Amino acid sequence: MLSDKVCKNCNESFAENEQIVNAAGETWHSTCFVCAQCFQPFGNGIYFEYDNRKYCERDFQMLFAPCCAKCNRFIIGRVIRALQQSWHPDCFRCELCHKALIEMGFLKNAGSLSLDENCLKYKGESYHAYHFRCQVCSSELNENAREVRGELYCLRCYDQLEVAVCAACRTQIEDRVINALGKQWHVEHFACGRCEKPFLGSKHYEKNGIAYCETDYHHLFGNTCFVCNTIISGDVFTACNKTYCVDHFACMICETKMDEKSKFYDVDAKPVCKKCFNKLPSDVRKQIERKKKGNKN
Repeated sequence: MLSDKVCKNCNESFAENEQIVNAAGETWHSTCFVCAQCFQPFGNGIYFEYDNRKYCERDFQMLFAPCCAKCNRFIIGRVIRALQQSWHPDCFRCELCHKALIEMGFLKNAGSLSLDENCLKYKGESYHAYHFRCQVCSSELNENAREVRGELYCLRCYDQLEVAVCAACRTQIEDRVINALGKQWHVEHFACGRCEKPFLGSKHYEKNGIAYCETDYHHLFGNTCFVCNTIISGDVFTACNKTYCVDHFACMICETKMDEKSKFYDVDAKPVCKKCFNKLPSDVRKQIERKKKGNKN
């Protein structure tokens, strides 16, 4: 009976013949059955409930309903959460082929959505492979396609290309190619085998299939001056089974510097210029001369 019921909102009873509202098994005064936010009656009796409170559509959307990242409309019902945003199920689609992603895997591509099946990398981004065709044979590509200088190729056509591959990183070289040691290199990867600094066009030295900068090559394999005991990085003079740098290739007696055109004699395994040699005792000179002739024979 009406006299046994009370209003859900104000908990007051109803007057005889008073118009009441029944909603979800509860009774309300018609003046009490209003939006909890704006206190206005519900248009066409449509309301939305949250935390046991009823709201009109407008206030419910403003307060609780997420906005779709695609259509910018409020989402009522099922919400798809992805990429830190909310989506209508029907708006959650691949940006390339527009297939619904709701039941499929997907990946992020420069802020947009793409299916994760048959994807390939092109210019640093991920795409469906079937959106592209081989540059040579025009066949539909798959995820195994290869990119060369901004163009895509199927594996068969790619294998027929003369593509330079860097000996260091094993990836294709699209810009300048360095040909050295019987191999090909990226400019930045052709480097000294000891200090690992790129040559960048500077002179290099090869030893046992390895390239070295001038400094490291001489440190590892160069000659040491008999006088100053330092690595000889310039011209090397050999005399009396010894090596000398430019500054220390000199007569052992008068210390006059000599060069490749200077005549010298081996005196006690040291170089002596012709002038000083002629000042030596005759018996010493004869002995050195006989030894020199004997070595020639």
